[in-house]
Amino acid sequence: MSCSTISREVRRNNIRSHYLPEVACSKAYKRKPLAAKYSIPSFTIAFVEFGLEQKWSPEQIAGVSKIIGQPVSHEWVYDYVQKDKLTGGKLYKHLRQGHRYYRKGSQSKSVIIPNRVDIEQRPAYLDAKIRFGDWEADTVLGKHGTGAIVSLVERKSKFYLIRKRTDLRTVTDKQIARIEQTLNARPLGNQR
Repeated sequence: MSCSTISREVRRNNIRSHYLPEVACSKAYKRKPLAAKYSIPSFTIAFVEFGLEQKWSPEQIAGVSKIIGQPVSHEWVYDYVQKDKLTGGKLYKHLRQGHRYYRKGSQSKSVIIPNRVDIEQRPAYLDAKIRFGDWEADTVLGKHGTGAIVSLVERKSKFYLIRKRTDLRTVTDKQIARIEQTLNARPLGNQR
């Protein structure tokens, strides 16, 4: 950390020539809402409310606000709508996406496979690829659970079998067994 940063912090939060971290922290919290970057002009707030009433998305409002020289981020718009809702406001009703509250960051919706065995726990002889019949399965899920691609690979021969499945969240042992039965019923030479 820079020496000037430290001296500025001590000078700003000095009480009778003593620096107390707890006091400095409370002072910082009191100053934060008053900072210039946190104060949004009333014209910008009026524009955001107008955009919401016109059923613009927060992303559209943020884009247009940059053009007119009153920039706000779409995250700020969502936060503003949420704060308005908590104080009894009705701006949230103008959001397009079913009045759902926006959360920053990605929300992982990964499916947990029951009885899953981690790849690190795979027996060592499988890595050697010395025998036929050891299959490895994988799935690629479509957006919002619209379907999936199931891929099976025989580890020694590198023979791939790929099938498209609908309404699939996980691949069950029964489904893999059915695919393997189909595969075993036909000689490998006739596969296309």
